[in-house]
Amino acid sequence: MIESKPAQATRSAYNRAEPSFERDLVEVTRGTRAGEYLRRFWQVVAPSVDATRTPQMVRVLGEDLVLYRDGSGTAGLLYPRCAHRGTSLYYGRTEEHGIRCCYHGWVFDADGTCLDQPLEPDGGRARDNYFQPYYPVEERYGLIFAYMGPPEKQPVLPRYDCLEHLAADETILVDATSRGTGGPAICDFNWFQHYENVMDPFHVVVLHDSFSGTQFVPDMGTMPEVTYAYTPRGIKSQQVRTMSDGRTLRRVTELALPTGRIVPSPTLSIFGPVTGLGFMMPIDDTHFRIYNLNVAKNGDTGDRRGSLLGGKAWRELTPAEHRQFPGDYEAQSGQGEITLHSEDRLASTDRGVSMLRKLFRAEVDLVASGRDPIGVAFNEADALIRLDAGNYVAE
Repeated sequence: MIESKPAQATRSAYNRAEPSFERDLVEVTRGTRAGEYLRRFWQVVAPSVDATRTPQMVRVLGEDLVLYRDGSGTAGLLYPRCAHRGTSLYYGRTEEHGIRCCYHGWVFDADGTCLDQPLEPDGGRARDNYFQPYYPVEERYGLIFAYMGPPEKQPVLPRYDCLEHLAADETILVDATSRGTGGPAICDFNWFQHYENVMDPFHVVVLHDSFSGTQFVPDMGTMPEVTYAYTPRGIKSQQVRTMSDGRTLRRVTELALPTGRIVPSPTLSIFGPVTGLGFMMPIDDTHFRIYNLNVAKNGDTGDRRGSLLGGKAWRELTPAEHRQFPGDYEAQSGQGEITLHSEDRLASTDRGVSMLRKLFRAEVDLVASGRDPIGVAFNEADALIRLDAGNYVAE
């Protein structure tokens, strides 16, 4: 009998350790450490146009909520179970101020105040003693943001320099298709798998070029020189490439914690500072969506990624084509619904991923200790966030 070499036994899949994931990097629900960290920031709920007189269910950070807009134009985000007898306000009717429950007609406004109890004497003599749990919302850049954390810690809603001071012929385009993942509008895996991918510029050379063919432009397939740095709002990478025309491309990509992703045009159709950004929206532990905002000329459709396989959209690819020509969605969903961090073997080109994970863990610890995370402001004077991201070219 030929004895197995120790290395062969070690490599056997039978002997692998039980895998696990890091909860502090992936969990989003209330009460978890990472979920409480995420709740210290304003989170995107939906595009403003989705809040209408017809109530709809939305799921954010693992919570199911009712979103509506009343007759006065005010958007509301309420806990769905009516404070009276528990039926869902999804079946309610919006009125000039608030939403009326279908069961016994109680009306609640956007801050949970009970305005009417029609079956009670005088419309509810004690109605001030009742309220509907709610989350405060604000609208900016064509999006609805909600603050879902402790009320005493509520920060001001941030502003971003690349989306301010629009010219008369410019507008902000809202794209809710999760453009950036190369996949469906709602992605069926943990949000952090995509978030850390933004700090992995090296995968572009293989996944988006030599393996699946040029998915952006040929110059993006050139091996870059990469440096990373922490910023007051998160982390950034700088990638330097020599382009085919001899010019030097300095490409800066950023993450503004906890969910902001600032990725310059990968098709190199826009040079200079970024003209937009994206917000990750963790729906729950295994689903997320990306809302992208871009400044464009009136009537323009905005920046677009390179085409797939002769102009096909992702949804038009066959299963065989998805397998043969994978993109970000296939690579990241292929890690599983929640990737197994214990099985990662990070190398030198994963330095950006390591730095992001380290920073995210530290911020979760900071909030758990009772302190404020980076990136929050409590007065309007400090609300503007200035970004470094962009595609910069030198001769």
